[in-house]
Amino acid sequence: MAEPASGRGPLETLGLAGVGAIALVAQHADELAAEIGTRLGVERDEVRAAIADVLDSWRREAARLGETAGTTAARAASELGAASRDAVNDLDLRVAQLEHRIRLLERQG
Repeated sequence: MAEPASGRGPLETLGLAGVGAIALVAQHADELAAEIGTRLGVERDEVRAAIADVLDSWRREAARLGETAGTTAARAASELGAASRDAVNDLDLRVAQLEHRIRLLERQG
């Protein structure tokens, strides 16, 4: 499976999609609270508070899953001997610096 152009892995993308879905639900929470309150004969503010609690719980769980997935993926990559993106970028920079120094020395010689 190819990694998205953004550099995000599939688990991180899924976590962000979950957060986006939660945000959409939150936008309609007032409408939902009013309708549920009317149907159940409960105060809208009580329903709104219950919905806010559920949404907060979902947000915390989505964040936890994203962190867990990222940690697990990093650990697995490390155990397999794969270099992190930061390590590869650091090595790219060092190689570029060495190439530049060699060119400078060649010009002097």
